[in-house]
Amino acid sequence: MPGGDVVLRFNKVSFGYGYSKPIINEVDFSVRQGNKITIMGQNGAGKTTLFKLITGELTPESGSVSVNEKASVAEAKQVIPKDQLEKTVREYFEGAFTKKIYDIEPRINKVSQAVNLNAPLDKKIGEFSGGQQARLLLAFAMIQDPDILLLDEPTNNLDKEGIASLRQFLQDYKKTCIVISHDADFLNSFTDGVLYLDASTNKVEQYAGNYFDVVKEIEARIERERMQNVRLERDIQNRKEQMNFFAQKGGHLRDVASKMRQKVAELETQKVEVRQEDKTIRDFAILAQDEVSGEIAKITAVSMIKGGKLQKKKTDISLKRKEKLLIKGPNGVGKTSFLESIVSGKAKGITIHPDARIGYYRQDFSTLNSEDTVYKTLADSMARGGEEELRSVAAGFLITKELINNKIDSLSEGQKGLVLFAKLVLARPTLLILDEPTNHINFRHIPVIAKAIDRFEGAIILVSHHADFVNQIKITYIIDLGESD
Repeated sequence: MPGGDVVLRFNKVSFGYGYSKPIINEVDFSVRQGNKITIMGQNGAGKTTLFKLITGELTPESGSVSVNEKASVAEAKQVIPKDQLEKTVREYFEGAFTKKIYDIEPRINKVSQAVNLNAPLDKKIGEFSGGQQARLLLAFAMIQDPDILLLDEPTNNLDKEGIASLRQFLQDYKKTCIVISHDADFLNSFTDGVLYLDASTNKVEQYAGNYFDVVKEIEARIERERMQNVRLERDIQNRKEQMNFFAQKGGHLRDVASKMRQKVAELETQKVEVRQEDKTIRDFAILAQDEVSGEIAKITAVSMIKGGKLQKKKTDISLKRKEKLLIKGPNGVGKTSFLESIVSGKAKGITIHPDARIGYYRQDFSTLNSEDTVYKTLADSMARGGEEELRSVAAGFLITKELINNKIDSLSEGQKGLVLFAKLVLARPTLLILDEPTNHINFRHIPVIAKAIDRFEGAIILVSHHADFVNQIKITYIIDLGESD
């Protein structure tokens, strides 16, 4: 890794959301100038919390977070706050600075070009698509030219061209960059170190090396710890059997048994707690509604935006059970808006079977009520079954008995995604409408999700820029909104 001065240091930092929710415990690490660092950890482990501690949005309960006094910090968050959506592009970028910037227009033009986005200064932020907003978030951080750049899931919603532009930017960036992402190939293109959050110990481990090498190193370490526990458990069991035998013999053998009991207790303390970071969701099936057969959806036209104008792309697709439609196209062409219009029943050019039950995975999770508990969210989705099935499905998506009573608002974005998949399982839909269903999801879960979607026996309309994910699914039809008629 680059060997510049230390620009960021955590010194025995502890933080938690209340007594029952520790996030990090006496964490020590440092980041040097020019380092390109990835933060790894299971959904909900506290990766975004680390960013908030760096920016000062959160204050440690103990210990200290030190940022070099000459170093500036800027963060590209996962989503644009709702109170920013009514601002124009000019107003949005002016908010990146604490004082008046007189050359703001050329600066906006420069960062807009860097993220490959046409951003008229008078256009409102809320009028941009999800993928375009992802580019605006990046540009907002880049325009500040910070010494420490924090990127939280920066590839979410980005198309192939957007990811390529971001990858090149980070490879060329001379200053410090810390990234949270689940896109393994993207991370490996620039990472020279990893901060690994262990949710079971609330510690942070620091590793040097490219992303794939670090992942292998962590997996090997976990396997060594698992084997250590196996050996200790075998030794403990043997000693317990001998201890019980000697204890029954009486005399001095009882003293031997007593000493063996002490040794067993000592061995128990040497067992390593099994890490939770590499837990993967269980295999699952989304069962389809039985009552609907034949044509589930008829699509004769798809709405799209071309040259800033709403247009129709003609098609002739009849979606039946076990058939899957992939809608492709660059950011800003109107894919999400089209899916929303189907769910709302306002889409022109598409007819849905009147008895079909729609299961909708919306990329911004706005279908979830932030004030509802996870339990209520899942219970309201159940098509059949009872308490036992609900909790079993939840557990399969790593929704623990502690987590299930939390409000949706308290979850990480990755956990919200898993809740949405649990909702789909419980709802038994006929038609699945999936808008970027891999956003925020830990890459270890993606093959499991792809298998479940591929096996779904209803119909599917899918939007996804995640090529590896799509390649694991047998697609029946493709509509490419980026192609000319």
